[in-house]
Order: sequence, then structure tokens, then C-alpha cells
Amino acid sequence: MDILLLGSGGREDALAWAMRQSPSCGKLLAAPGNPGIARWADCVAIDPTDPDMVVSLAKREGIGLIVVGPEAPLVAGVADACRAAGIPVFGPNAAAAALEGSKGFTKDLCASEGIPTADYVRTDRMTEALDALDRFGLPVVVKADGLAAGKGVTVAFSRDDAEAAIRVAGDGPLVIEEFLDGEEASLFALVDGDTAIFLASAQDHKRVGEGDTGPNTGGMGAYSPARVLTPELEEAAMDLIVRPTARAMAERGTPFSGVLYAGLMLTADGPKLIEYNVRFGDPECEVIMPRIDGDVAALLHAVATGRLAEIEAPRLKDSVAATVVIAAEGYPGTPRKGGTIDGIEAAEREHGVTVFHAGTARHGSGALLATGGRVLAVTAIGRTLAEARARAYRGVDAIDFADGFHRRDIGWRELARTSA
Repeated sequence: MDILLLGSGGREDALAWAMRQSPSCGKLLAAPGNPGIARWADCVAIDPTDPDMVVSLAKREGIGLIVVGPEAPLVAGVADACRAAGIPVFGPNAAAAALEGSKGFTKDLCASEGIPTADYVRTDRMTEALDALDRFGLPVVVKADGLAAGKGVTVAFSRDDAEAAIRVAGDGPLVIEEFLDGEEASLFALVDGDTAIFLASAQDHKRVGEGDTGPNTGGMGAYSPARVLTPELEEAAMDLIVRPTARAMAERGTPFSGVLYAGLMLTADGPKLIEYNVRFGDPECEVIMPRIDGDVAALLHAVATGRLAEIEAPRLKDSVAATVVIAAEGYPGTPRKGGTIDGIEAAEREHGVTVFHAGTARHGSGALLATGGRVLAVTAIGRTLAEARARAYRGVDAIDFADGFHRRDIGWRELARTSA
């Protein structure tokens, strides 16, 4: 089948890489794509959040499956338009994408369905949010109620920090919530409305600095699987969190179809939901795709056509994947753009290493330039996390990007557990 992939980041590069290796994948287009994606797909310069443009391109090219990478097209209703045109699409309709588009919506759904999550208050005015702080002790979590590219969360350890985060938001909608103590892990489930099955686990590194210090980012690295999410905790999360969510969305007339990414806190009382994303994470996608054993395109098509219950459950390779994000100086604030990048070919000569492009562009001269905050995701696979991480860092060290920086401690918690 011919496939159209929407997006232009590292997640989409990983999806394109995986689908290009799928026996069921014929022609592969990407809109708008990036220089990394262009290695696997033909890139088309259209706005992926414009439903009419996406449908028009898909019809013109005879597309049999549309795969939506980022969240913005989903919230904009691109999947709705594609389904209305009779084109199978991997990704939820706008109403179901509210699970990510509105943290308040998700918190209310959890409250009504008895899904374990943190206590919370929704507010629309700054004065209400400041008053709501009295309900919680410290630390306290302040979340922007909307899309924030993974950076709309403040974990405040002092009242002053909490009030500062609220004042920055002004009178916009916020969720003020209880701080959950434990270790975070990410669970990815495939859902086609009626059926929800576990796909993979991963652990992200959100803080910009080593030792998980500094402000939140979109993610500075990840590894998969997250062994802290044991099979018992995995099944508990599916039974208590993911499946009740899928069931509730279907009962409300807004069935979810796509990948449901549950950010979990593994507390002393069991797994609790931090938040949902309605697409593959970035950089989690970069460590999940290399572990899937089988035809990724066919798997996504089964979700898009409501056939999850009819196919064999997805298989994962008995391996570990790790990715290290190289970001531009200034990230997650104002990143320095335009820096030249060399050495990707040398990095990929390292055994098991693939470099996914997250924020790059080609200059007219052919030079590769940095265009975003997160620029590259250097990914490696190995028999153990230690082996995968060592390969990834050898790949990182082969890359020449003077304006870049990265963390050197990806996977540190898991490696400490392994050593112990």
C-alpha cells in the first residue's frame, strides 16, 4: 500500500525508517518531512495541519494509509477529514485527541471513571489558581491545559515557584495537581476503539541537565524497554488505566484509534496516570521502532481499519534501544539555529547506530543545518542497555556540531539498578 506520513521531526524519521523496511509499504510520502526522512520517503511541502491539503494530496497519490506523527494535526481534525474521505488513518479524531489537547478533559475523565491519577483542580483565572495552591502541599504541579510540546509542566518545590508559574500563564486554563512520588515510565498501547493492546514501554529523560536537573524539555533521551515497568505493573496499568479510558471514550461516542501513550508514575500504591499523549512520544518513538519485530506498516494499518483483534499481537525483539538527543545551545529556551552538522555518516558506521533527524534542513549548498531545539536523536540497539548506550554515545562523539549539547547520563537509573 502507498502511505502518507505527516510530520517533520525525529519521531517521524523513526516511523519512516520503520515503514520503509515493511514488506507491505509501497510508495512512501512525507509531508513536509526533513532531510533525514528524505532518505526513506519522498517529501512534499504541504501544511500537515490543513485537512483539505492533506486529503487532496492523499487522493491525488492514491494513498491507502495516512500516518499522523505529531499531535497538532490530530487536534486540528486532520484525521476526521481523512476518515470522512474514506482514507484509513492512524491517529484519533479531534474529539478523542482531547485526551492530549486538554489535560483538564483527561483529569475529569479519570475522576468519572475511577482511573488512578493525582488529585487536581481545574482553573481558568490566575486568582483561582493561586487560591488552589492552598489545597496542596509542596511540591505541587502546575500544568498548562493545552498543547505545550512537552514543556507546559512546572514541578514547583516552593510556593514562590508555583506562583511564578501561574503568573506566567495569566488567566489561561490550568490544572493544579498533587505531586506524585515515584519513578516515571511510559507505556504505549495500540487502540482501535474496541481493542487495546500493549505495544512497548520506555523511559524518557525530560530535564535538560544531567542527573535530571534544570527545566523540562521535550525529551533529551530515552531507552526501551523500561524494566521498572514490570509485567505485573504493565498489566495493572492496562487494566486500571488504558482499557477503562478506551472503553469510556467509546461509550461517549468518541472512540479512540491510534497509539495511546500513557505517562505513568509508579507509586507505592501502584501505577497512576500523569497524562496522556495521543501519538508516539519523541524521543520514545526512536527507541520503540527499532524493537518492533515485524511489518510496522501492516500493524498501523490494522489499527486504522479496526482489525487489531484479528491480527497477531505485535512482537518485540529481545534487545534494548537507547537514544541520545543532541540539542542546540539555548534549548529549551531560544535555541541557536543555523549551525552546521557533519559526521552523521561516520556515526552510522558504528554497529547498531541510526541517526534520526529532529530539527535539520539542507542549505542551498547542500550543507546540513540545525533548525530546531532538538536537532538529532542518535539511536542504537544492543543486547543490554549498557551496550546500546555505549554504541549511541560513540555515534554522538562521531558527530561534529559545534552549537550542540547533550546529556551523558541517559539510562542512569536503570544502569544503577543493574549494577546494584
